[in-house]
Amino acid sequence: MLFFTQCFGAVLDLIHLRFQHYKAKRVFSAAGQLVCVVNPTHSLKYAPTRCAAVQASTEQDILPPCHHHEVVHDPQLVPCTCPLFSCPWEGHLEVVVSHLRQTHRINILQGAEIVFLATDMHLPAPTDWIIMHSCLGHQFLLVLRKQEKHEGHPQFFATMMLIGTPTQANNFTYRLELNRNQRRLKWEATPRSILECVDSVISDGDCLVLNTSLAQLFSDNGSLAIGIAITTSKVHRGIAEM
Repeated sequence: MLFFTQCFGAVLDLIHLRFQHYKAKRVFSAAGQLVCVVNPTHSLKYAPTRCAAVQASTEQDILPPCHHHEVVHDPQLVPCTCPLFSCPWEGHLEVVVSHLRQTHRINILQGAEIVFLATDMHLPAPTDWIIMHSCLGHQFLLVLRKQEKHEGHPQFFATMMLIGTPTQANNFTYRLELNRNQRRLKWEATPRSILECVDSVISDGDCLVLNTSLAQLFSDNGSLAIGIAITTSKVHRGIAEM
């Protein structure tokens, strides 16, 4: 009986996901757009944040080094870029994608235009929705976070980070689009490099920011569909044409 109940529950979950998938495709009807249903994850890293840890490390470097236990850090190594966890992993930029997929099980979609469907928007902060987006020969990390900047007033922050250097990031432009009930909201910007701190980008507000009422206006039954498009920047295209 228990097995039957579990199977029946799994079938209902699958039907629900397929229905959400259909609704997102109905809202964003452009041909060829892929829809990714992204379930929320409560962030486990809101102990000292990565930015605080980096700052503390920098401040320690100012102090006279201990000659008995001096640690040589490889400047080519980057820390884990997953904003969900305080992960101690370090590695070269070329293997960041493999680490995110294998260790943190972050899904990756391919295509210039996709739809990011975040479910269960009603869950309390802090909550994150994350996917990787592969297009134009590069990989990007989309982070949607529900977070309280002021107590009792949660907001939603969405940003796109290039898994690459700041110079490479300047070659691209990303667009986030919300579209529902004859209302449309767009955010267009240059992605930030994953070498920068996701927490800092969100704290600075250099991303798409939605208050609760605005998020509810574009959500459908607790799910928020965000259309994503990535293009090369105009400056980069002009150089290529020359």
